[in-house]
Amino acid sequence: MNDDQLLRYSRHILLPEIGVEGQEAILAARVLVVGAGGLGSPAAMYLAAAGAGTLVLCDGDTVDLTNLQRQILHSAATIGVAKVESGRQTLLRLNPLAGVETISERLEGERLDSEVAAADVVLDCSDNFATRHAINRACVRHRKPLVSGAAIRFDGQVSVFDLRHDDSPCYHCLFPEGEDIEEVRCAVMGVFAPLTGIIGATQAAEALKLLVGCGVSLDGRLLLLDGLAMEWRSVSLARDPDCPVCNLRASRHAA
Repeated sequence: MNDDQLLRYSRHILLPEIGVEGQEAILAARVLVVGAGGLGSPAAMYLAAAGAGTLVLCDGDTVDLTNLQRQILHSAATIGVAKVESGRQTLLRLNPLAGVETISERLEGERLDSEVAAADVVLDCSDNFATRHAINRACVRHRKPLVSGAAIRFDGQVSVFDLRHDDSPCYHCLFPEGEDIEEVRCAVMGVFAPLTGIIGATQAAEALKLLVGCGVSLDGRLLLLDGLAMEWRSVSLARDPDCPVCNLRASRHAA
C-alpha cells in the first residue's frame, strides 16, 4: 500500500481483525455485484469505500425516476443513463482509487459463468428468481462464496452460501427452483427505502469478512429483518442432501 492508501484505509487497518494484511486482501480482491438497484447501491458503495480492488457492477437497466427513492447510486441527473454508468460515476466520486468495471446487460450464460469464475466473492443484488438461481448454479460450479440479499415491503433477508465448503447449503437448498414460490417485485409491491440500505450494507459487510477471513459469516444462517418492528431473526440452514445443484459440487470434488 502507498501512503494515500494507508491513510484512506487507516480505520480498517487499526482493527486487529483486519490490519494491513486484511486490507491488502480487500485491495487485491475482485468482487462481482449483480444488480445496481436498491441492494446493489449501498453494497457497491461500501465495497468501493473499503477499497475493493476491482468491483464489477452488472445491470442491464437505465435509471428511472421511480428508482431514486432508494437506489442511492443514482440521482436525478442520471435519469435515462445506464445504471452501471451512473453507478460507476458515483463510486469513483466516492473513492477515486476504486477499480470499477461495468457490464450493462443482464448477466447470463457464458458471460455469467466467466465473471463468477473470475470473482473472489459474488453479491446477488438482483430482483428475480431466475437470475438468483443462475448465479447460484455458477457459484456452485466454481466454488465461489455467494452473498445473497432480498428486500420487499418492510421485510428483508440476507444469507451467505460459502460454496467453497461441501457441507454448506446453496440458494437452491433454501428456495428450490421450480417450486410454486410467489415472486414479488418492488415495482408492484413497494419497498421501504432504508430497508434496502440495511440489507445491502449487510451484504457488503459479509463480503468484506469473507475476503479478510475474519469473524463468523452468515454461512448456514438466514438473517430475517422485520423493518416495521425493527426485529432481526436468525434461522439455521442445512444443506439439502437431495439438492440437485450442490450435490454435484460434492461429487465433483470427491472425484
